[in-house]
Amino acid sequence: MSGSVYGNIFKVSTWGESHGRGLGVVIDGCPAGISLSSEDIQKDMDRRKPGSGKYATKRNEADKVEILSGVFEGKTTGTPISLAIFNEDQRSRDYSAICDIFRPGHADFGFESKYGFRDYRGGGRSSGRETSARVAAGAVAKKLLSEIDVEINAFTVAVNDIVIDEENFDFQERLNNQFYMPDKKAAEKAAVLLDEAMANKDSVGGIIQCEVTGLKPGIGEPVFDKLDACLAKAVMSIGAVKGIEFGAGFGAAKMYGSDNNDNFYMSDGKVKKYTNNSGGVLGGMSDGDKLVFRAAFKPTPSIAQSQITVNNKGEDVTVEISGRHDPIIVPRAVVVVEAMTAVTIADLVLMDMCARIENVKKLYGKV
Repeated sequence: MSGSVYGNIFKVSTWGESHGRGLGVVIDGCPAGISLSSEDIQKDMDRRKPGSGKYATKRNEADKVEILSGVFEGKTTGTPISLAIFNEDQRSRDYSAICDIFRPGHADFGFESKYGFRDYRGGGRSSGRETSARVAAGAVAKKLLSEIDVEINAFTVAVNDIVIDEENFDFQERLNNQFYMPDKKAAEKAAVLLDEAMANKDSVGGIIQCEVTGLKPGIGEPVFDKLDACLAKAVMSIGAVKGIEFGAGFGAAKMYGSDNNDNFYMSDGKVKKYTNNSGGVLGGMSDGDKLVFRAAFKPTPSIAQSQITVNNKGEDVTVEISGRHDPIIVPRAVVVVEAMTAVTIADLVLMDMCARIENVKKLYGKV
């Protein structure tokens, strides 16, 4: 299977299945000398792990990460970093009734059409559980970026049609509710909505916003490897994401150029902008402002309602999906968005180092 490797210099390769022995990632291209421990990674793993609240799947996984290689005496060695997360609470029997059925909203039909078979136990490689390996890689990328004061934070801005109110915005509040929303009132409304959806054996989607601070201007490439293009690919590779927008996003289509353009000005010898409709990206490169984008997540496709579908014998059937599933993916996906953002930016930062000859000459002591 191709397509499990991402990146150019900071390169990650994820492996494993939802109901296999475990999952993990190999990271190539991480510079030597970065302080790294399993605790650094576990902080983000705990944010994504299942069984973490009323609105998360009841699958009970500790998601303890093990560093198998690439770290010695608390520092990265410059060699491949291998991280493993072992599965402990698989219940494959929950999926035996759907082994020959294509679940609506899932990858089942496409996977079997492509490969001629599929791992029906939770979706195998197509499972959202694969993102645990991405979160582990993202934690390493964040450690790299922290060395240059680049910080990444994501949060939930909408659950279904409940949107946070800027007047109630409290960044710390996101840590106090199960939806990771920086608005207490919105989170309370979201809880009522989720309770109703769960009672109806249904699920909901939402929107995550991600913000990156500390990026110097010029990160990203002007043609194919644009900063926003790379981030779009990375974030859209998260299974449930159906859309992404930067800055003003789709709203820019309704603006005049005179309104959409972010006028520049000088402040303390630095180029600044009066507005940030660009979302921190111009011409595929960072413009020095806060990088801002939003990703739309669809409702969890695994629901217990009776649904019309077909099986792999070509017969029309109905299905009611049992097992343990999230009624909403969004809260646990917040850290996944951060992870893919970190991996992408770490890679582009390293690529940027070879953009000028003076950088090469500095390495060789010629400047």
